[in-house]
Amino acid sequence: MSQPRYTPTPQPPLEDLEGVVERLTFHSEETGYTVARLKVPKAHDLVTIVGEFAHIQPGQTLQLSGIWRDHPQYGDQFQVKQYRETKPATLTGIEKYLGSGLIKGVGPVTAKRIVAHFGLETLEIIEHHIDRLIEVPGIAKKRVQMIQTAWSTQKAIKDVMLFLQGHGVSTTYAVKIYKVYGDQAIRIVEYNPYQLAQDVYGIGFVIADQIARNLGIAPDSDFRYRAGTLHVLSEASDEGHCYLPKTELVNRVVKRLQIEDHIPNAAQVTTIIDQMEQSLELIPFPSVTEPPETLDYSPVFYHAETKLADRIKVLVHQPVEVDLTRVNRWIDRFIEQTGFTLSPQQRQAVETAAAHRVVIFTGGPGTGKTFTTRTIAALWKAMGKTLALASPTGRAAQRLSEVTKEEASTLHRLLAFDPKTMKFQRDQSDPIPADAIIVDETSMLDLFLANSLFKAVANEAQLLLVGDIDQLPSVGPGNVLRDLIASQLIPVVRLTEVFRQARSSKIVTNAHRINQGQYPNFESVSDCPQSDCLWLGGPEPADGVQCIKDLIQQLMPTLGYHPAREVQVLSPMTRGEVGTRNLNRVLQELINPPQLDKPELNRGGNILRVGDRVIQKVNDYNRDVFNGDLGVIETIDLEEVDVTVQFSTKTVTYDLADLNEIALAWAVTIHKSQGSEYPVVIMPLYMQHYLMLSRNLLYTGLTRAKQLAIVVGPKKAIGLAVRQDKVHQRYTLLDQHLMGKSELGSI
Repeated sequence: MSQPRYTPTPQPPLEDLEGVVERLTFHSEETGYTVARLKVPKAHDLVTIVGEFAHIQPGQTLQLSGIWRDHPQYGDQFQVKQYRETKPATLTGIEKYLGSGLIKGVGPVTAKRIVAHFGLETLEIIEHHIDRLIEVPGIAKKRVQMIQTAWSTQKAIKDVMLFLQGHGVSTTYAVKIYKVYGDQAIRIVEYNPYQLAQDVYGIGFVIADQIARNLGIAPDSDFRYRAGTLHVLSEASDEGHCYLPKTELVNRVVKRLQIEDHIPNAAQVTTIIDQMEQSLELIPFPSVTEPPETLDYSPVFYHAETKLADRIKVLVHQPVEVDLTRVNRWIDRFIEQTGFTLSPQQRQAVETAAAHRVVIFTGGPGTGKTFTTRTIAALWKAMGKTLALASPTGRAAQRLSEVTKEEASTLHRLLAFDPKTMKFQRDQSDPIPADAIIVDETSMLDLFLANSLFKAVANEAQLLLVGDIDQLPSVGPGNVLRDLIASQLIPVVRLTEVFRQARSSKIVTNAHRINQGQYPNFESVSDCPQSDCLWLGGPEPADGVQCIKDLIQQLMPTLGYHPAREVQVLSPMTRGEVGTRNLNRVLQELINPPQLDKPELNRGGNILRVGDRVIQKVNDYNRDVFNGDLGVIETIDLEEVDVTVQFSTKTVTYDLADLNEIALAWAVTIHKSQGSEYPVVIMPLYMQHYLMLSRNLLYTGLTRAKQLAIVVGPKKAIGLAVRQDKVHQRYTLLDQHLMGKSELGSI
């Protein structure tokens, strides 16, 4: 089926420009928007180019088509409309080209040696006389063989690479596309480039849309509207939604697909969505709201939500036989042996866990949740039950193990994820081999992980879900813990009494004040405080950055904390002066500055350096590392272009193509910090974050600190966060499915 082509509205004539990328001023991995400096032959000064690039690196030789514009602040800029990468002609270009990671075994150092020896004939030598590389000092026969194999592989996909690069696809992504599609890559990309967004990690809708435009696919193509609709639902899931009301979906699609002079027609978008509902590309769900509204799910979300509800209903109706008199006698002996006391609420939690198939146990800091969990684990063990303990993150699992004195793992490990099939091996046919299961940090459970967990719980097993309902909801879609509690189908025990010894911690008392809508009692950093919960002013964001630098350089060493190992900066957002992007650049320069003995790589204008703290941005099941895991860069091999990261329980190596899975983590978002604890937390809060400021965000950030929390920013922003009690609305129906009211479509 051929795709419709179109002729765009006449634009000023395009001019051509060719040169070598000298450096990147800015590059967004998310949108591709780039500002770079180009070295053009015979030009005295570097040229500023601006445009959307799927991937761009210093050293690339680019042929560009675009328009010159006079920017009122930055002067002449070349606005790029189309581009393609060509082989370099200059010695510097050849050196950077070879050292860019294109050829395994040739890093920047080896590339420099090869070009120094063969000069402008370098590419010809590698193409036709590769055995001559042995002439280059420092290149052994084994490395020549490695380079030959890599070059042969690269030649084998040359046609695919040239086609893809000619349509705005970088070398890195072109290799990934070839790995997914093989020799069918050109056919698939020409027919429907939007398929890339679904099949190839790193190529989202934005980049696929740019490729489609380069291919001449019409902006009102059905393929574009269908892909755009799914993309909008995917973006909505990033906000935590499981579906969107149809009216809202149409409005979002129209807004999202606007491009240049093309504004999508709402009626046409509605027709496409109607067709997708009929073909079950979308699952329509009726509501009885006034006026009636259709709720549109992506199929995977609908099936996950309904199957999760069905499975929970089956489990909770499985009876549990228990002698509560014996349980209470055991509790009395346990208290006597340990020397601890259980409050009435804690005792109720233990009894409830013993007597029910599924139980939710929640409470804030200082309420004894830790000891109660340990008691329940000990009780089940005394009853002869085999235990399984898990948490969504490695750090949380390690902490659960320390608390209970029992082995604990990540949920992915407990559910036996198989990277070959990309599925969990544990399910109803092969459940978790345990009589009793404890899952901690369940506020982090998103829809899909919760569905996988409940599928793997045997009918005869008992399940305890431990979490803090006042924390932020999961990063992924759904509002599982809140929905489970709201359904009233599962027994819930909530600890509210703060123990006397915990009241001495201002972190604990302020967390509870925040939950009650009261302004926290901070001590000022400038008052030589003895508190574990401090505040430092700094009215404007720029002041906040300087305050954070001063805290890192001056206060932390004075208090005996090591900034590189014990201090974590948490911010509400990624953007802005006190967002994680800017703070990471500032903190990297401060805590881990460049040194001659520290190798570093520049990726899209972002530097990765040995000693840097980094965060895993996506679930990588092959490497067994997951979204939110923190590690430290241990080595960088500039020859192989490999980066080795030491995580808490494993060492992981990334090649050049997969480096976009990690990012600097001197500063991370509060959402990303869930499930983790740090000795010291520094948290900037400013009005530029006002869209994100909320009570549970402040509460979550504060309670990540084990020993010291410092809030930086104006009291106005802190006060706004405390007042914003309304939990961000997420479109989910899990609680309604559990109550048997899902046919109402209640939101």
